[in-house]
Amino acid sequence: MSATLTIGKLAKAAEVGIETIRFYEREGLLAPAGRKASGYRQYEQDAVAKLRFIRMAKRLGFSLKEIQSLLELRLDPRAKRSSLKAKAQAKIADIEARVEELLQMKRALLPLVDACDGLGPLEGCPILRALEHPHHQCKEMPS
Repeated sequence: MSATLTIGKLAKAAEVGIETIRFYEREGLLAPAGRKASGYRQYEQDAVAKLRFIRMAKRLGFSLKEIQSLLELRLDPRAKRSSLKAKAQAKIADIEARVEELLQMKRALLPLVDACDGLGPLEGCPILRALEHPHHQCKEMPS
């Protein structure tokens, strides 16, 4: 039988906070720990690898719901690489769409910043006018 970890030791080993572990338990990403008679949570060693997996998937932009799907896929002995590749490709497409949306925001904001001299009272500022009267704005601006 392998040694178990307290929540503090698990957090340190996986480089996450204790509250993060509790949150992942509530969200169903991490199985609730068994408890000793003293009431302390005891985690198996494999929880470290699972938390690292979750942390890396989050860093790559996957949502918690998507990470749950990845975890399920990881445990499915019939799963194929093509399934995981498709999920990663879908995430890339999502990231590309978000990047384009951010670029549209930037393109809409740049002329407003250029039109504002940054001097004087706020009243009459072109940025403020654009925020107060968005219907006068460029059609390129995302909603």
